[in-house]
Amino acid sequence: MASSPPPADAPRTRAGAASLKDGGTIAPVREILWGSSAGVHKYETAEEVPPDMQQLLVKLMVVQADTEFASIQQHRPWLDRAPTLEDRWIESRIIADEARHGLQACRILRDFGERGQQLIDELLAKREGEHKLDAFNMAFDAWSDVGAFTCFVDRVGVYQLRAFQECSYGPLARAMPLMLSEEQLHLNFGASVLRRMVHDGPKYAGTPAEAQAAVNKWYPRALDMFGHSNSDTSRRAIEFGLKRWTNEEARERYIREVSGLVGNLGLTLPPAEFDRHVL
Repeated sequence: MASSPPPADAPRTRAGAASLKDGGTIAPVREILWGSSAGVHKYETAEEVPPDMQQLLVKLMVVQADTEFASIQQHRPWLDRAPTLEDRWIESRIIADEARHGLQACRILRDFGERGQQLIDELLAKREGEHKLDAFNMAFDAWSDVGAFTCFVDRVGVYQLRAFQECSYGPLARAMPLMLSEEQLHLNFGASVLRRMVHDGPKYAGTPAEAQAAVNKWYPRALDMFGHSNSDTSRRAIEFGLKRWTNEEARERYIREVSGLVGNLGLTLPPAEFDRHVL
């Protein structure tokens, strides 16, 4: 029996969009791959972007830049406190990467003229504890925090960047490959720190118990970062072709990934509803 056609108001998709939605990659393309404008050329200038989409794109870039600059503030005290020379070098790399990623988001904001510059100025004036997301208002009190943050919170950041891959705003889509490549260092580093704490204990830094406590501390904040389930903002981002997953779709993918990872580290995840602030 023939399948029913999609509803008239369902967002359209193009070839390649299914692969992206499933987490794959495709060769760069010039057309919008999903959403209500699928098939037309990507927007290349702020002037081309419809007003409602402009508002949402600016909102997403403010959050993106805010997380990058906040992360610099969190990592900075550990430049001189990390346990090994290699750890200190990687901390410096992470801080440099976050600064460049924040600059990249600000370049997108700059496309939107005086209002974009005003938002950049506000972002640069923010101090620790003033940021939008809970995970970025928490200090790194121990080296285990650095490991768990980069393992769990930075991994959410990768999901957020992957959601923008081949999005409908060309300048943002083209920024994604390098940002994602740089973020991979952070994830590997975080997992390595936790693994060394579990296997080497005080000979390296901290104890397995401290590593587990850090998992319990940062995993709930990481899950919160995906945002509310059934979010209208996330639905509109897909409709505009800016993001490829809903909040809940991305969170479910993330949970599946980290469940296997943490088991291999010799640690355990708390339940997904544990200590959650955003559901």
